[in-house]
Amino acid sequence: MKHQPINRRKFIKRALSSTTVAFAAPTIVSSYVFGKNKPGDTITIAQIGCGRIARGHDMPETLNYAEARIVACCDPDSKRAGEGKQFVENWYAEKRGKKNYVDVKTYTNYQEMLQDKSIDAVIISTPDHWHAQIAIEAALAGKDIYLQKPASLTIEEGRLMSDIVHRTGRIFQIGSQQRSANPWPQFKRACELVRNGRIGELQTVYVGLPGDPGGEEELEMPIPANLNYDMWLGSTPNVYYTEKRVHPQDGYSRPGWLRCEQFGAGMITGWGAHHIDTAHWGMDMEYSGPVEVEAEAEFPKHGLWNVHGKFKATAKYENGVTMHLSGDYPNGVKFVGTDGWIFVSRGAQKVTASDPGSPEETLEALVASDPKILESPIGENEIHLYHSEEQHGNWLDSIKTRKQPIANAEIAHRSCSACLVNHIAMKLPRKLHWDPVKERFKNDDEANAMLSRPGRFPYGSRFVLDGFKW
Repeated sequence: MKHQPINRRKFIKRALSSTTVAFAAPTIVSSYVFGKNKPGDTITIAQIGCGRIARGHDMPETLNYAEARIVACCDPDSKRAGEGKQFVENWYAEKRGKKNYVDVKTYTNYQEMLQDKSIDAVIISTPDHWHAQIAIEAALAGKDIYLQKPASLTIEEGRLMSDIVHRTGRIFQIGSQQRSANPWPQFKRACELVRNGRIGELQTVYVGLPGDPGGEEELEMPIPANLNYDMWLGSTPNVYYTEKRVHPQDGYSRPGWLRCEQFGAGMITGWGAHHIDTAHWGMDMEYSGPVEVEAEAEFPKHGLWNVHGKFKATAKYENGVTMHLSGDYPNGVKFVGTDGWIFVSRGAQKVTASDPGSPEETLEALVASDPKILESPIGENEIHLYHSEEQHGNWLDSIKTRKQPIANAEIAHRSCSACLVNHIAMKLPRKLHWDPVKERFKNDDEANAMLSRPGRFPYGSRFVLDGFKW
């Protein structure tokens, strides 16, 4: 049965009725502090998207915290929503020894779920093309947000999302877990050493990212009865269903949508959202972006999967630093200064076990041109970067305190927009000049046309705000 969307004008009016004050004063604390929940109480959470990343990462890491309670699971694939419910309830039974501890609600329509006022926060682990829209609607519905990277499919919707999160006063954390000590303390350490001049003046950054392989043509298949395919497609064009375009119906291996440009940009935002964020952290460019970009890339000429393969990109920043990105470099981030260099990575670990671009088994997590650089203590009066023990825990702490988490909405948008600027440069055979303040290319209408994509009504971030004026 075709999805019948909730009337968006009514939805926005309902959502804004509880956030009007926050729009007038974005720094005002939420109802979590002054309403039915007070600091120290349980934070009720809904999981939106119950696939590979949710099961292997977001849900188990959130459930580890006593103050968090996942009470709802939502997925347009009802089978996955049901298995998400089972996952949570089994976790409480096995880890806490509490059978029937929570009766997890299931939804196939996240908008219906967002109307549940008993839910304080959401974790969004959907395909990339749904990230920004659901985050926007969750913020307008008064929910705090944990969003898997990348922040958006386009720069336009990323800007819209960051602005709305700020104006509604919601707590927002992007899943840029390389910033947190658990499990990778080496990234903060590397960035602190760079920011405190241990390699001299920073000149160049090398970012190693893999590409994705192409694939064969796939025949049209019947849409599974458990999948609301129209909603799954969302704002993107209506194309025929084939399992390798979406996700496996049996199991939770790497889904095919990751290799389709209709739903994401490929590994430039896959690994790139992590490594470019780390690079920005070390460069002190978290709230900016490149000013000049040029790139080349190989794209499949046929087949279902069409994201970029091998590529090279060069991005220059206003502070004089040049960033080189390519799969020819080791998977990680290398900072090069006038007095030495530091390389940081996850070692031999992939993003997930099924992702491409496996690092060498001998790849070190943190290494420098001189080992003494890594032993250097950071003095009391030097730069000390934000410390987060674990990404989900930092988000939960921020919900209680209403202080900004380590990777807020604007940081999320800026790391993602830098990825997308490089992706646009892969498509155009010339040097592009980017204005990180106006977030427009200079004198290039063709490039600026790629800052957004048309939406398929009634889906898409633009239609969320249809009829509403700031």
